[in-house]
Amino acid sequence: MRLRLSLALVGLLLAGSAPLVAAPPATEAHERGRAIYNFRCYFCHGYSGDAATLAASFLTPPPRNFRTTRPEDLGREAMLAAVSGGRPGTAMQPFATWLTDAEIALVVDFIRREFMLEGRANTRYHTTDNGWPDHDRYAPAYPFATGELALDTPWTELSATQAAGKRLFLASCVSCHDRAHVSDPGPAWSSRPLSYPRAGYSHRPAERVDAATGASPYAIHDTPPPLPPGADATVQRGAALFQANCAFCHAADGTGKNWIGRFMEPPPRDLTASAAMVTMTPDRLRATLRDGLPGTSMPAWGQVLDADEIDAIVHYVDRVLHPLARE
Repeated sequence: MRLRLSLALVGLLLAGSAPLVAAPPATEAHERGRAIYNFRCYFCHGYSGDAATLAASFLTPPPRNFRTTRPEDLGREAMLAAVSGGRPGTAMQPFATWLTDAEIALVVDFIRREFMLEGRANTRYHTTDNGWPDHDRYAPAYPFATGELALDTPWTELSATQAAGKRLFLASCVSCHDRAHVSDPGPAWSSRPLSYPRAGYSHRPAERVDAATGASPYAIHDTPPPLPPGADATVQRGAALFQANCAFCHAADGTGKNWIGRFMEPPPRDLTASAAMVTMTPDRLRATLRDGLPGTSMPAWGQVLDADEIDAIVHYVDRVLHPLARE
């Protein structure tokens, strides 16, 4: 599964912290470098150049922390070469395919000035313009987002304020900050056929009572479609199997428009769309489920589901999501 997490909001510095020094007058070149950095580099190196991101926690060696790198220890030419050609043996990939030489120079000069020379905080994520008015209301949750307190700290060891902060973090912040710090990391990833944020949460108060959108534009697709009246046992079994195994990528309603589905490339098939299903026969769908689709994120389920279970899913898709073509 390749997730296009270009909107990855993990590991970002909180809006409450102040820049280290007063900002100098901006220049056009510097702002162009900032725009490139914020689009291409922040996911691993962080908005503030400190590599304090969730992505960084999974990389060995970790991305460079520019805030602790002195300009004399890392020259401009070496940085230009690293951005252009990558760094073998690390997660740093070559960007010459996507950036021109001039753009590479702009982003390198931005990094050197913004982080290495002047120790600035760059662009804040949690701003009113980004949809986060009054972000300080989440202050009790900050210790869990920054890792100051482990998320799996037993409730009995937390003060009343810390316990309230943990509940706030779990309700409002965990979707993007994930587990900022835990004593027992557990598995790196466990799949669930749900979109995030969960439980109808939205940081925009007006949306919290919006039954149509709920937590996000994806939440509506986490509701399975109703079964037809008098649905037989096979349809009911197929519905349960679909939700347990297929909905994680294809969404509970079969559209593939849930959170995970929207960040997969190529995207999951919309099992409700005529354009995508016009040539889909029962035999073809059965084979796809059994053998997978090379070049996509569709795995082979033949070692997970038996033939009767695959048949039940095919029957469910045919009866509930979209009629299958007959030859």
